[in-house]
Amino acid sequence: MTIRPLADRVVVQMLKAEETTKGGIILTTAAQEKPQVAKVVAVGPGKTEDGKLVPMTLKTGDQVLISKYSGTEVKVDGEEYTIIREDDILAIVE
Repeated sequence: MTIRPLADRVVVQMLKAEETTKGGIILTTAAQEKPQVAKVVAVGPGKTEDGKLVPMTLKTGDQVLISKYSGTEVKVDGEEYTIIREDDILAIVE
């Protein structure tokens, strides 16, 4: 099964959370912060404003920084994804 987002929505897969601190302390799952960096899996065509299609600025494969608790989490074929609006993406990580 594949996910094809509509309008200005983006499907992302969160990157793994840090399991240790910079000092080497191992964190439990409960203590780990929710990751904010994700990989773009699919993008919609863009949103319509004043009857014109505004294309997306992202492409599949980009790594992005997203708002901490944004989007809707879904599970497809055992994989976890988050569907968010393009407005909730803060930056592209290069």
